[in-house]
Amino acid sequence: MSTAYLIGEAINVLADQIPVTPKAPPGSEKLINIVNYLSWLVMVAGVAALIYAGGKFGWERFHGGALESPKIVLGALVGGVIATSAGGIMQAVVTGTG
Repeated sequence: MSTAYLIGEAINVLADQIPVTPKAPPGSEKLINIVNYLSWLVMVAGVAALIYAGGKFGWERFHGGALESPKIVLGALVGGVIATSAGGIMQAVVTGTG
């Protein structure tokens, strides 16, 4: 047998699929409940940031000066997208589906 053949067979063995079926640990319902509450709080904080940025934008336009509110709006929107997609991203990472 050649070295290339042995290396190929070793790669085939190492590349075999290992079936993994994730199961929730005992007591995970409480942790999931806490994560759901945190997700809800993140959404409320995002809405509050958008409302604050809208008010600040009006104040800055009325009184002049530098516009900082677009940065707040952008930050709230990007944070909201990341927060809402975090569950899907982690599901894809854990299960390997995409």
